[in-house]
Amino acid sequence: MGISPPNIIDTIAGEIRMGKTKKIRVAVLYGGRSGEHDVSLVSAANVIQHLDRSQFEVVPIGIDKHGGWFLGDDTPLLQLQREEERKLFAPTLIGKTAHERESDYCSTFSSSPEFNHLASTGKNGQIGFLTDRIFDVVFPVIHGPLCEDGTVQGLLELADVPYVGCGVLSSAIGMDKDVSKRLAKAAGISIAPYLTIKRGTFEKNPTHFCTLVEKQLSYPLFVKPSNTGSSVGITKVKHPDDLIPAIQTAFKYDNKIVVEQGINALEIEVAVLESLENGSDPIVSIPGEVRPTKNHEFYSYASKYLDENGAELLIPAPLPEELQTKVRQVAKEIFLALECEGMARVDLFVERGTNHIYFNEINSIPGFTKISMYPKLMGASGMPYSELLTHLITLATERHARKSQLSCEYIAD
Repeated sequence: MGISPPNIIDTIAGEIRMGKTKKIRVAVLYGGRSGEHDVSLVSAANVIQHLDRSQFEVVPIGIDKHGGWFLGDDTPLLQLQREEERKLFAPTLIGKTAHERESDYCSTFSSSPEFNHLASTGKNGQIGFLTDRIFDVVFPVIHGPLCEDGTVQGLLELADVPYVGCGVLSSAIGMDKDVSKRLAKAAGISIAPYLTIKRGTFEKNPTHFCTLVEKQLSYPLFVKPSNTGSSVGITKVKHPDDLIPAIQTAFKYDNKIVVEQGINALEIEVAVLESLENGSDPIVSIPGEVRPTKNHEFYSYASKYLDENGAELLIPAPLPEELQTKVRQVAKEIFLALECEGMARVDLFVERGTNHIYFNEINSIPGFTKISMYPKLMGASGMPYSELLTHLITLATERHARKSQLSCEYIAD
């Protein structure tokens, strides 16, 4: 079953909701050229595991760290080489022989016999299968730059393929910490004081920028690449002597960085999901708190993925009911202000002592690992993992149906 032409997409969308159509081929797209490549592998494994096989067939598509595209049995998930990666990203495989681990990986990503035939005809490293129409909808489970920043979304728009999640505009906005903060502030939402700097400007006069930081902000600070996720490249800076090294680290991952005022606050996350009723308010989860352990200064990449005891996830967050309601309202306002579609995880700070709420950042393709907050929050709010995935795929097909009704030609009155 290939991608349906635009004039019958709306029929398919309705059939998916009614359960009357044959299985839908879902291309799970993962990997990518970003520092979050390995995290994407784990998210994809969990998405594939939880897709309702009574409704969907899986078409795994991988992008390697060099930008090569792989289809079917050639996907990077079946090519993990290092023992450390296997232990980190597949803890259930620890203690098994190499042959048993490989067998488990292969069974995780097995697909229908029909797809195996199609996959065998695919061209490794090329993306011709986007136009070969061997799937019906794309579920991007890719994180970071060149993945969830509107780049892949733009490609899928050009290919006229339905896809899960935010569109090009909101994906780009959400990835850029500077631009998303500006828009949130314009919508009346509080943000922590921060400065931005581009590589060329900094290299011309690093002393001037450091002086500016000293005048406008106070320690501790957080130095962040403007366009990364999973806390890649972020450093907490407590002393002026550490500012330049932190800036240099951030510039390894992006050409624009953010230097942000540290706040003594709780780290709160909220999952937001577009409603199936077009035009209705989004579904907003109960809030959860991320509490890094004493071994970590903040919720860093290491505390998220390298240390199984790196953070405590509290669901629901231990907040008074009135404050929980306010947090959820702010999360909804941010989702709408940034023109989000499908899903997003909104990260907030609740300042200790004042309970003032600050916008931190938004993730348009949040993690879908077993320990990721987005599916956990939605599950705690009454939507199980498999139901969540079906909801997102339905949203993708229905959005495509609506867009397909728009005219591409000017018609004079």
